[in-house]
Amino acid sequence: MSDRRIPVEPLTREAFAPFGTVIDRADVAPRPMNAGKARRFHDLARVAVADPDGRVVIGFVEADPYLLPLHLSLVERHPLGAQAFIPRNDAPFLVVVCPDEGGAPGRPRAFMTAPGQGVCYAVGTWHGVLTPLDEPQDFWVIDRSGPGVNLEEHTFDEPWIIALG
Repeated sequence: MSDRRIPVEPLTREAFAPFGTVIDRADVAPRPMNAGKARRFHDLARVAVADPDGRVVIGFVEADPYLLPLHLSLVERHPLGAQAFIPRNDAPFLVVVCPDEGGAPGRPRAFMTAPGQGVCYAVGTWHGVLTPLDEPQDFWVIDRSGPGVNLEEHTFDEPWIIALG
């Protein structure tokens, strides 16, 4: 019977390499984003895709909190791929999206997530930056990487004000 026992090993990149990729943000230096309010640990794992020009990547974001009312002056979109954000805890966060109106963002809509909810923005959807409230929050991010420009930003001439109620 002892030959059927499987010992538990430490999970290391080298030991796990024949089976896949260890996802560990300690392996990547963070990049600042969202005007310094968040740090992104980009390209932590790759998910195989059939598209020869693009690939799906999994990343990690540490986001600093925002206060309400929020003065929304910047939105962005990704024309070459969807983008998903999955919180690591049950804390709600603010989600801001805008309809596309002739290639520019229209009037924003704001949503508060329920515990455990994340979002996946459709290709080309105008959206606000990650917006946790009250305290810092960590997110898994899944999006496209590869050649081509996959980020468009729009700055509103006058900020929108987002408040509860």
